[in-house]
Parts: sequence; structure tokens; C-alpha cells
Amino acid sequence: MHSLLTLNPISEICGSINLPGSKSISNRALLLSAISQGTTYIKNLLYSDDILHMLQALKMLGIKYNFTNQTDCIVQGCENIFQYQSGISLFLGNAGTAVRPLTAILALQNKKIIITGNHRMQERPIKDLIDALIQGGSDIKYLNKKHYLPIQVQGGFRGGDIHIHGNISSQFLTALLIASPLAMLDTKIIVSGLVSKPYVNMTLKMMTDFGVTVYNDNYKIFTIPSNQKYQSPGEYFIEGDVSSATYFLAAAAIKGKSVKLYGISQESIQGDICFANVLKKMGAEIIWGDNYIKCIRGSLSGITLDANNIPDAAMTIAILALFTDGSSTTINNIYNWRVKETDRLYAMSTELKKIGAIIQEGRDYIVITPPKKFIYSYINTYDDHRIAMCFSLLALSNQSVTIINPECISKTFPKYFYEFHKISHF
Repeated sequence: MHSLLTLNPISEICGSINLPGSKSISNRALLLSAISQGTTYIKNLLYSDDILHMLQALKMLGIKYNFTNQTDCIVQGCENIFQYQSGISLFLGNAGTAVRPLTAILALQNKKIIITGNHRMQERPIKDLIDALIQGGSDIKYLNKKHYLPIQVQGGFRGGDIHIHGNISSQFLTALLIASPLAMLDTKIIVSGLVSKPYVNMTLKMMTDFGVTVYNDNYKIFTIPSNQKYQSPGEYFIEGDVSSATYFLAAAAIKGKSVKLYGISQESIQGDICFANVLKKMGAEIIWGDNYIKCIRGSLSGITLDANNIPDAAMTIAILALFTDGSSTTINNIYNWRVKETDRLYAMSTELKKIGAIIQEGRDYIVITPPKKFIYSYINTYDDHRIAMCFSLLALSNQSVTIINPECISKTFPKYFYEFHKISHF
């Protein structure tokens, strides 16, 4: 039986928050530090389930690290020579940011290893990455259902010319990019279709920070010289999680005196930083500082946008759409919602209808018309952290809301409800 959390109506949002570290940057930084020469001092690492899965995996692969204060981690690099017993199994929960890049890196090793995850991770696609790695010489077998976890990886990746589909998840390309500098042969990655391009930009920036070279030809062809070595930058600071910031910014836009979030800037390498521009377009006021963003309530209007580059933030936009002047909001080009922690297009459509919104759901889009009156509802979270955080904003509607299984936020933001309560005034 799942637990329940009822949030009572909130009259005003006001305050400030220090953002936890970015999940996407945290898991990339951990892996890059592990395969580097030297020791890396990671600051502001996110403490959440996905990061703990990566840390546990690295420990099983022989990486030595010291995780202190739940925010700082000292990682001793192994120069991509992992020390582990052949045949071991890595369980990575539902952490796509751990499963995909670890699969590619382990394809360089000449030991047998099994990679698996929870029930939902075994439903999420991995075929495009496996096909690409096999093109590069990898020995990979599906152990249960073809094209899904669990898999057995037994080395063999050499590089060369590789074609990969990027239209389902950018994490497949990210994984291949991270592994390719360590291959025996120069690698040319030819990409057809690419979603969530900002996440690829994040990967490329971090690879440069860790001392390797990638040549990017308009996101169509990536050329990576062989036999490179990752070099620790010494200290690496994880900027605040912008995806997590969207909920607080949205709350301020809906019912905020003002909210100030510390830990991010306009120079953020996270794609969801564009959410601030969407808020302005919808009618909120945004103020930037050196290391913070501030949002002030505005009169919100519906919009139409292509959200392919900001799929996580687009979920928050879907909730903002409920609080507009009555005009509809259309969010396009979000097929990849369907292959996330749950089928998010189905889940969002279903739960939004419960509270009185008029919804049109398509294969890769959603149209949201605000409810004339909000209906009190029990919100099913589908064990998806982002649905739990998104629908907490319904408490800004002058109607209570009950969240089923609120603990699912531990995947990326265990303290979310504490922080949300801190800026809520009743």
C-alpha cells in the first residue's frame, strides 16, 4: 500500500532556496572522474537514488571514493581499467543516466558483466545504443527480452564508423561519445535524428573539462580521435539542478510574491535553463543575478511551443497551463515523454483530466485547456518523481491535492517537499 501526502491550499509563495546539484551533471561527473587519470574533488554532488546507484556500481567496479556531507565526493580515477570479477551483476534501479553510459564504458572492458535495473528500467529502450556498440565490435547479449535489460556485456568495443539513432533518447549518443575517446580506433559517429540536444551539449562540455577532444559537425557527425585519456580537472563543481528549479519558479509565477533560487546562472550548461524564457513568454517576471534566478508572479497566458529540447521542464509547463487566463497551451514534439520513468504523455493526460482540465493527447503532443474549476483528486504518480513534483503545484489552485507515493521523489530530489513547504505560506 502506497503512502499519501495531502497538500493544503497555499495562499502565497515567497522565499529562497539553495538548489541541490544537477542529476545529469552529477552522474556524468562521477563516471568521468572514475575513468580519468588523477583524483577529482566533486563539489555539490546531488544526493539521490540515481546517484547512489551510480556510486554503488562504481564501488563494485573497484573505484575508490569518499562521499562526505552528502554533497562532496573525492573520486580516485582508474584510467578506465576497472578492477572487478568477471560475471558480476550491476543493478541500477531506474537510473538511465547510469545504465546508458556505464553500458558503453563497460563495452571497452574484456570481462563479462551483467547490467540490469528495476521493472520500469527493463521496459525502457536500449536497442539503439546496443546496436551502435555492436557496430563498434562489442559483444553484448540480451538475457531476457530482446532490445531491453538485462544485458550481458563482454568487451570488444574498438570504435570505427558507427551509425546511431538519436530520436528516442540523447543518452544513447552521450554514452557512445563518452566511451569513444578510449577506443583503439578513431570513431566517427553518424547520427540520424536527435532529441534533447542540450544534454549532448552538456556531455561535450564535460568531456572537454576532463581533457578529451571531440569534433562536432552540426550534430550530424562526431569525430573522436582514438586512444585518448581522460584527465581529472582536480576540482569539479556541480551547478544547481535546473529541472528541479522549474517547480519553484513555476510556483512563483502562479502565486509568488517572489522566489530566489541560488546555484544557477544564465551560463548554465543545462538545457532546462530555457524554461526561464518560457516563463517570461507566459507572463512571469524573471531577474538574473550572478549565481541566482528570481521569479515574480505574472498574469499567465497559454502558449504553443516545441519542447523537444526541454522534455523535463515541459512537464512543469503543462501544469503552468492550468493557471493561465483560460487560453490553451500546446506542447509539441515530446514523443520521448513516452519512454521515460513512465509513459509521461499518458500519465500527465490522465491525471490532468482528473482535476478538470480539458486534454487532447496525441502521439507526440498534448493540448491543455485550464479547468473552469479545480477538482480535488488523488494523483497517481506512476512511481515517477517528476509527476509527484509537478502535481504538488495544484495546491496553488485554492484546492487541496493528495499525492500517492510521494517518496518516489527520492530518485532525484529527496528534500523536495521540505523545500516546497519552506516557501509556502498558508
